[in-house]
Amino acid sequence: MFRLIAVLLLIPLLDMLLLVGIGTHIGFVPTIALVVLTGLVGLMLVRAEGRHTLAKIQRKAVQGDSPTDELLDGALLLVAGAFLLTPGLVTDVIGFIFVLPPTRYPVRVALKKWVVTPYIDKKTGGFATGSVYVGGFPGDEDVNLGGAGGPNGPGGGSGGPGGPGPGSEGDVRDIGEARDVDDADDDRRT
Repeated sequence: MFRLIAVLLLIPLLDMLLLVGIGTHIGFVPTIALVVLTGLVGLMLVRAEGRHTLAKIQRKAVQGDSPTDELLDGALLLVAGAFLLTPGLVTDVIGFIFVLPPTRYPVRVALKKWVVTPYIDKKTGGFATGSVYVGGFPGDEDVNLGGAGGPNGPGGGSGGPGGPGPGSEGDVRDIGEARDVDDADDDRRT
């Protein structure tokens, strides 16, 4: 959190130092003109990219697809507009990074990987991204599927005179297969 605050405070400081440095070399009026020009060009790009992104969102919605990338692009375009409206050259550079598609793509991928996916995993317990534990109860490696009892009791170990019973290490069949085999044995006996 403190790093984010430090970065947010560092940007205006860098902007001020850069504007003073450029202003001493090219003059006050050309520096102001440069800041206004970069802001206007950036806002025209935001407007054009915004229309393009909105059209892509509508196309995806009509097709029934989820427009996740397009929504992230829209959010980045909003941030880009805010940076481009803020006077300064450092903020304009950051705004141009968020507005231009070739530079916006890696930002979107990083945002998805390090912000969106962990947030969704946290809120859904992993169901949305598919990183759910599916092998039974986590931490219960020695679950007794055959019933109660110790290693030689029902469902474990030897399982009686026929050898290893269901649920023991010697039985590698799926539980559904074991039921099918038991049903076939019952049909033969009758």
